[in-house]
Amino acid sequence: MSQKPSPRRGRPKAAPDAEPRREALVLAAYRRLAEAGFEGLRTRDVADEVGVNIATLHYYFPSKEALIKGVVGHAMGRFRTAFAPGSKPGEQLAAQFKGIRRLAAEEPELFMVMGELALRSGRDPAIAAIFQETIQAWHDTLVTLVRHAQNDGFVDRKLDPDAVASVVIATLNGLFMVPVANTARHRVDKALAQLEGFLGLANNQNRPEWK
Repeated sequence: MSQKPSPRRGRPKAAPDAEPRREALVLAAYRRLAEAGFEGLRTRDVADEVGVNIATLHYYFPSKEALIKGVVGHAMGRFRTAFAPGSKPGEQLAAQFKGIRRLAAEEPELFMVMGELALRSGRDPAIAAIFQETIQAWHDTLVTLVRHAQNDGFVDRKLDPDAVASVVIATLNGLFMVPVANTARHRVDKALAQLEGFLGLANNQNRPEWK
């Protein structure tokens, strides 16, 4: 007599539409965080916006922190669009500043979300860990961009790449903390212009080799 196959255990395989649904939940949380801050971010509201029940949301994101991590991943993905495809490694730093200007003009909610994360991280250890991990990864990327820019003659080689990355991150964090208004793009332009002047990018259009 043949035995019945034992039932499978563990988490079931994701449905074909799993990734789109997961992305929809992240985008809904991202929008709510931009519009209402952490105080207005309720997982049930996120689930309702996407048209799923709370159990489905918890299938993809077992905790609110997991959902926030998804939101942070989406936000950093938006910042990665600041890179110019096909540009030389040394040109990527200038392209990053140009891209951030574009994002400030076209997607001000991105700055609002990052500002909420920065503020919340000061009193929420779980959010602080997520935010710090993200900022550290961004810092490491900037260090690499500065080194490439120095090697290609875009940035003064006397500058310390680690210190430059810290200054850029601190400047952007300051912009995130200021409520976004109609002057957001002007504020970002001024701050980035100062950074470009400090790095020598603004007066180095022909990219001569630094001595």
